[in-house]
Amino acid sequence: MKFDILTLFPEMFSSVLNSSILNKAQEKDLIDINTINIRDYTTDKHNQADDYPYGGGAGMVMKAEPIFRAVDDLKLASRDIAVIFLTPQGDTFNQDMAKEFAEEKELILLCGHYEGVDQRVRDELVTHEVSIGDYVLTGGELPAMILVDAISRMIPGVLGSEESAIQDSFYGDILDYPQYTRPQEYKGLKVPSVLLSGDHAKVDRWRRKKALKKTLLKRPDLLANASLSKEDKLLLAEIKEEINEEG
Repeated sequence: MKFDILTLFPEMFSSVLNSSILNKAQEKDLIDINTINIRDYTTDKHNQADDYPYGGGAGMVMKAEPIFRAVDDLKLASRDIAVIFLTPQGDTFNQDMAKEFAEEKELILLCGHYEGVDQRVRDELVTHEVSIGDYVLTGGELPAMILVDAISRMIPGVLGSEESAIQDSFYGDILDYPQYTRPQEYKGLKVPSVLLSGDHAKVDRWRRKKALKKTLLKRPDLLANASLSKEDKLLLAEIKEEINEEG
């Protein structure tokens, strides 16, 4: 998959996107991350990519022309590339979006700045408006990094094991179960004995029960849309009974 990131600050991306799993994925040619400086598509000697808003008001607005030129340049080979504008006014990003976007061959991510972008860009170029939460950042660069990371994890081979992605929190609308590693005991705190039993069926049941309990206590809203098996429903009933007894 190819990510084309349109930004005024391409230098922000190097340390994050060229490290760890994302760096390895690029080395394996599983993903291609292309950062594009919007200022390269300006035509004035000052490389001005923003201007004062018509009608007055505080702040500056990103100009339409350089963004249109950059997108047109990227779309020469294909006219149906999704253009994602990172904005707090967009739909809230979630795991379902990550799975959907991971099916694409190429994505264009537009990082907003200042007071936003000229509305004509949003009307004519943008296919998706995406937010990472109900708060305001200085620009769309950090949200773009989050999208690249979350989407890349859904691409086969990036994590080395598809099971890792499937077991992650939110993949199936259920939070992840507790994880332990060596040593078996530290400061009097012991690893649950079931994980040392070698009984895979018991381990699987323990993990699923713990995941369901964590979801019930921390994010009960997720359970409303989760695909629960008959066994899951029995485990939830068992969990609720235990909580009532404890309370």
